[in-house]
Amino acid sequence: MRSARAALKGRVSLVPTMGALHAGHMSLVRLARAQSDNVVASLFVNPTQFGPNEDFALYPRPRGRDLQMFRDAGVDVVYAPLASEVYPPGDSTRVDPGEMGAILEGAHRPGHFAGVATVVTKLFVLVRPDVAVFGEKDAQQVRVIKRVTRDLMHGVEIAVAPTVREADGLALSSRNVLLKPEDRAAAPAIYQSLRAAMDAWQKGERRGPAISNAVRTVLSGVPQAEVEYVSAADPETLAEVGLTSGPVLVSLAVRFGSVRLIDNVTLTT
Repeated sequence: MRSARAALKGRVSLVPTMGALHAGHMSLVRLARAQSDNVVASLFVNPTQFGPNEDFALYPRPRGRDLQMFRDAGVDVVYAPLASEVYPPGDSTRVDPGEMGAILEGAHRPGHFAGVATVVTKLFVLVRPDVAVFGEKDAQQVRVIKRVTRDLMHGVEIAVAPTVREADGLALSSRNVLLKPEDRAAAPAIYQSLRAAMDAWQKGERRGPAISNAVRTVLSGVPQAEVEYVSAADPETLAEVGLTSGPVLVSLAVRFGSVRLIDNVTLTT
C-alpha cells in the first residue's frame, strides 16, 4: 500500500469500507473522485469493531463482486489486507476516542469505536490521504472520526456523503441482505419513525424527549422491531437535548431478529 501510495500524484481521497458494497458506497466513491485526483478504497471487515456476540462471522463478504464494483467506479487503488496484516501478532495498541465513543452506539457496543478509531488511524498512516469520505448514515462514527482526526492531528479533511435510501425509505446497509423477508418488509418503519420526528419538528416541537417519543410511538406498532435506543442530541457533541432551538440529530438503533440497523436524520430550522 505504501508503494502504491508513493506512485500517486496529486490529491488522494480515501474511502474506507468493509465491503458488501451497494449504491451508498458508490456515492462515497463519487464524492471522493470530486475531491481529488486519485481514489483509494479499503476493503476490510475490521474484527476489532465487532463485539463477541455480534455478526462478524456472518458479515457478507462478496469479494469478487466488490472488486468489480470498485473497478467499474474507477477506483485507482484497492487496499484489501488480511486481518493478520492490519493486526500483526502481538498487536495491542488501540485508539480510545474518549467520551464520545462511549455513548449511544458505544454504550450498546462496548469497544466498537476504539476498533473504528484504531483501524481508521492505521489507514490514515498507510494511505496518507488528503481527504477521507464517510457516510452520514453512520452519524456517530463520522463525529468520532472527526474528533480523532482533530485530536491526533492527522491533517485529513473529512468529507461526508448523504444517506442513500431504498425507494421505501430504508437506508442502504450491507446488513440489509441478512434480513428475513418479513423483517425486510417491516424495516421501512425505521424511516417512517424518523419522518414522525421530522413532522413533529415542523409543527413546532422543540423538546428532545418529545421528539424521541414520536419515534418510539411509530416503532411500538411494529412487532418485529426491538428498539435499542432513540436519541435526540446536539449534532456536534451528541449530548441529549432538552428544550432547544436546534439543530437536533435524531438517531436510533433497531433490531429485526438478529440484524441490527441504525439510521438518523438532522432536524434544522
